[in-house]
Amino acid sequence: MNIVCLDMEGVLVPEIWIAFAEASGIPELKRTTRDEPDYDKLMKWRLNILKEHGLGLKEIQETIAKIEPLPGAKQFLDELRSITQVIILSDTFTQFATPLMEKLGWPTIFCNSLEVGENGEITGYKMRIANSKLSTVKALQSIGYETIASGDSYNDLGMIRASKAGFLFKSTPQIMADNADLPAYEEFDELLNAIKAAL
Repeated sequence: MNIVCLDMEGVLVPEIWIAFAEASGIPELKRTTRDEPDYDKLMKWRLNILKEHGLGLKEIQETIAKIEPLPGAKQFLDELRSITQVIILSDTFTQFATPLMEKLGWPTIFCNSLEVGENGEITGYKMRIANSKLSTVKALQSIGYETIASGDSYNDLGMIRASKAGFLFKSTPQIMADNADLPAYEEFDELLNAIKAAL
């Protein structure tokens, strides 16, 4: 039994924080897991910036409502889901992901949740589990699944390397150079063919 585990941001949809950085005019928020391997450090830094600027969940959700999946992402997912099981493993939050899942045809997603005050301020976040992507892949393997994984960032490398087949997709030159043994693709049809070959 195979199951494909995909990252979401940068792979299926644009990076939410980059879109919000552009919409809000706060360039510091462009920093993502492609730049900062320590997710906890990254999120605390982001929340401090939001607090400084008096921005909350509502403003971010307004930006997310305008984000469309990457060209070809839904068709890729539809075809992939017609031949195998797929789970999106993301370090994003349910409050961010839901509108995007609707645009992608409601695939299964495992992600985290934000803690939001009554005034809409994001006061914190709750991770589903430590090292969520790698932990989930190992858990799936423990119940009889063979995993195939793909992502673009530092926080995807664990699940990619732990899987029977793993691929970088739309990654950075630095991550590709540091992981030159991993196949790297830029187009959905290339990734689809690689996954099909691994099934």
